[in-house]
Amino acid sequence: MAHAQTEPKLLLPFLRPFYDIVVPLSWPIVRLAVGWNLIVHGWGKIMRGPDAQAAGFAHDGLPELGVKVAIFLTVLEFVGGIFIALGLFTRFFAAAIAIEMGYLVWPHYWGNGFSWTNHGYEYVLLWGLASLAIALRGGGPYSLDRKIGREL
Repeated sequence: MAHAQTEPKLLLPFLRPFYDIVVPLSWPIVRLAVGWNLIVHGWGKIMRGPDAQAAGFAHDGLPELGVKVAIFLTVLEFVGGIFIALGLFTRFFAAAIAIEMGYLVWPHYWGNGFSWTNHGYEYVLLWGLASLAIALRGGGPYSLDRKIGREL
């Protein structure tokens, strides 16, 4: 492990070979989870269409956002999810998603409380914070950013 001096001692030291193999895979798993969630969420918006998304904005008291913003957010979530999962332009897309989710917490979900079962902000806060962590960390060692040797 690269940070052996800063890592806590293992309760079961015989598991060290296992952890040495799987710890580097943890970041791609996080990226894939966030990316896949965004892809599925964006695909749902594609299937509903921008007019339905704009109607949702109007229902939430934000009719000024309209169809153009609906298209932008649909593309951001769907394409951004693909790019985050691949680790390509990772920081850019993850930061954009974190901003989107941070924005959605307040006008759309805050008034409903925390619980997602009551249409609260739990879900968007979770994915926003996960996206922020990805934006701060970047694509990691198993990313296309690392493969091409450049990050935004």
